[in-house]
Amino acid sequence: MTEAPFGCTATFQELSARERISALLDGGYFRELVGPFDRVSSPWLEPQGLVPQSDDGVVVGRGKVSGREIVAIAIEPAFEGGSVGEVGGAKIATALELAQESCRAGTPIAALLLLETGGVRLQEANLGLASIARIQAAIVSLRELAPVIAVVAGPTGCFGGMSLAAALCTWIIGTPHGRLGMNGPEVIEQEAGPTELDASDRELIWKLIGCETRYFQGVIDAFVEDNASSIACAIADAVARGVLESGRLENPELRLDTLRRNHMLGKVSEAGNAAIEERSA
Repeated sequence: MTEAPFGCTATFQELSARERISALLDGGYFRELVGPFDRVSSPWLEPQGLVPQSDDGVVVGRGKVSGREIVAIAIEPAFEGGSVGEVGGAKIATALELAQESCRAGTPIAALLLLETGGVRLQEANLGLASIARIQAAIVSLRELAPVIAVVAGPTGCFGGMSLAAALCTWIIGTPHGRLGMNGPEVIEQEAGPTELDASDRELIWKLIGCETRYFQGVIDAFVEDNASSIACAIADAVARGVLESGRLENPELRLDTLRRNHMLGKVSEAGNAAIEERSA
């Protein structure tokens, strides 16, 4: 493993979006792009009685990982559940598109997405959906030129359209607290009822869609401890691999077949169950 660039051993899930970026980049330094003092906030929240935030819950910064240039994007789950709206989505997509331009101009820039999000911000409807579609297109274009790395490391998880964005990344890194799925358990319970899925059953939820289970299913590429040092090491290794695609992307039909066999509601793969029980012992 590559040595962690910044010696932070704090519990990663407790850090804010800016603290997460700082904890993962070389020397804890990054230059924020379109920060809170630029006052770029959503115009759609206040008319609905919601308080906007000056960065719309998305932090974008330029820095380095093991000396290599990277653009880091972190979603703040404390603001509107990490939902992606027009402004925050535009910040993410534009950062990825600028990284593409830099790569084509001869300066490779990898991308790091720290995803704590329930998906689209429902209050912004189609504007949020359009932003997520633009993000997904930008990821696909950039990953041909530089690695695009997603980290799912907190209890908010990564759901909705942003879970599809994560799946498009070159590498996905998860921690024991992370969850990854198309629909969140609360949404499933609301639509289908608690007899279908009890969203309050934390043990069941993490067995179904927790990152440890996702790792054994082959849905994510790396599973590490919940501290900045371990996550930084995994990111540095992914950046060093370059545009080499993970096995998850090389054979999507195999992964789909694995999911069909192993990921039935209420069950997880035998390997995932055994690993979880072994870790709990």
